[in-house]
Amino acid sequence: EDVLSLPIITESDTNRYLIFTLFSVTSLVIILWSLKSLPVNERGKHLITTGAFNYFRHPLYAAFVSFFNFGFAVLMNNWIYMLWTLLMIPVWHWNIRREEELMRKKFGQEYFDYCARTGRFFVKKTSDVIEMRFTLVALSID
Repeated sequence: EDVLSLPIITESDTNRYLIFTLFSVTSLVIILWSLKSLPVNERGKHLITTGAFNYFRHPLYAAFVSFFNFGFAVLMNNWIYMLWTLLMIPVWHWNIRREEELMRKKFGQEYFDYCARTGRFFVKKTSDVIEMRFTLVALSID
């Protein structure tokens, strides 16, 4: 037995690859959905609160913070990577402050109200998670 081995998450390679694939596909879907929700030519013109932005204020970041990083930690099969993923969440929150300050200045109370309804990187309400699942399924059918 390797004395310096790092603590593993699972013995099953199948589970690791399955979880990584599920989280990666979810991340990719959220990225594509956010790009569809906010086309490049619309950025900065008005506050978008529909599509992916109905659930996350920063869906591109959410794709990584909420999904991909956790899937990657499982793929690496190491609790140290999982701890690192968790420790990076406050760093992402800190990094996004300047962008959110610009949004508050530009959109005022409308942005404050939007922030009260949505989470930065994680869905705020359980009912929103269920609604988002149905929306993602509907998008995949279109």
